[in-house]
Amino acid sequence: MQVDRKVVGGMVVTPTGTVQADVLIADGRIAGLVSAEVSSGIDAETIDATGKLVLPGMIDVHVHTREPGYTHKEDINTTTQQAAAGGVTTIFGMPNLAPPTTTLETLEQVFELYRANSIVDWNHNPAATDPDEVKKMIETDIRAFKIYMVVDTGRTYPHPAGTGMHDHGHLLQMMDTIAGSGKRFIIHPHDQALMDYIEGEYLKRGENTPQGYASAYAARNGVIWDTAIDVVLRLAEASGCAVHIAHMQTKRSIESVRRAKDRGVDVTCEVNHWAPFLSTWQDVETLGPYALSYWVPDEGREAVWEGMRDGTIDMISSDHAPHTREEKEIGWTEMWSSHTGTPGIQYYYPMLLDAVNQGKLTLERAVDLAAFQPAKAFGLNAVKGQLAVGFDADLVIANMDSPWTITNAGVLSKIGWTCYDGRSISVNFETTLVRGEPVFADGKVVGRPGYGQMATAKRTTADSMSEV
Repeated sequence: MQVDRKVVGGMVVTPTGTVQADVLIADGRIAGLVSAEVSSGIDAETIDATGKLVLPGMIDVHVHTREPGYTHKEDINTTTQQAAAGGVTTIFGMPNLAPPTTTLETLEQVFELYRANSIVDWNHNPAATDPDEVKKMIETDIRAFKIYMVVDTGRTYPHPAGTGMHDHGHLLQMMDTIAGSGKRFIIHPHDQALMDYIEGEYLKRGENTPQGYASAYAARNGVIWDTAIDVVLRLAEASGCAVHIAHMQTKRSIESVRRAKDRGVDVTCEVNHWAPFLSTWQDVETLGPYALSYWVPDEGREAVWEGMRDGTIDMISSDHAPHTREEKEIGWTEMWSSHTGTPGIQYYYPMLLDAVNQGKLTLERAVDLAAFQPAKAFGLNAVKGQLAVGFDADLVIANMDSPWTITNAGVLSKIGWTCYDGRSISVNFETTLVRGEPVFADGKVVGRPGYGQMATAKRTTADSMSEV
């Protein structure tokens, strides 16, 4: 077998541990993990990783690309530039677009946009609102569906019409339709009836501020999240549908998921960048609308970290949700009119590894959260998510002792800002490869739009690959 490229001198994080090895790459896949002695006799383009970690690329199953319909905020090209810089080698897009991806026709249109514009590998999570369309979309190579249990108050975005589901009977019907398909059902949990009452009380008092909004969504120890997640878990148990819960942030919800897993419910869940790294009350006070997403009280943040450590929380997903400064600024005085959500894909993986340096997580658990578990949950674990022979050569070279400061000037998003402006971290990503090709190197995005392929459980080339 002809080796195209080799990554030499690094400490490679594998499923069985971290080892000193050189990574051989052929036809976009890992052809061998070998000693320096063996590697030295192989003629191939060489990337030097001496003194660095070689990690699996992150698989981010919760990404808002904003294309089509909202490209003044972001598009697939700029989203995947940030992914490449942030060590994310596969993204799953979300359906809250214009038009929303609710039919086979709109789904195929979005596929074409990815094929033309994505730098990294991709998939897409259409909204499951019409059973007939869901049955059609099941036949495609998608890995999941998505639904929002929320209606926006005071605005029409980021949860546009056509992507929401609030009736429990309808939700059970969708679970019955998806169950057994091999696809997972991603749920944005939210108890709309409770939120209508809680929001109404805050707005009556004139608390249309970042502090009021943050307090409303966390009110009564997160009751709107906890009740919704309890419903989702019970319906998943009743239907046998594999579900995935977004936005984990309360102690009670994490305990509920832990118990459901113990009962054998097929549930996975994620934590987004803002829960462990943003959304303290100080962030709400100082950054206001730029920090929201949500406020996570200390008890919830502690539970998030514990869930990340013990495996109750399966994976990290960015919930990359860019909005312009103009769409945020109104929130200082009219927070319910501000578009909520924060950009996160460019910095989540390095911040997670910085947490490893701080002793908050083990390296193995961080890689599990970022790569192996999302691959496993969404059916890519024979193709992606680990550095092993035969797997796609999706990898990141990380300098674990290279302090730097995140700034707005370094943001690759169209919006030009990050809620982490001024934050210093200790981990720097030097190179990102997708299927063996550099997409980020020497501080620059070098991947080309259209290089990314649809990430599926299927191989486009022969499955057999012997170790070199």
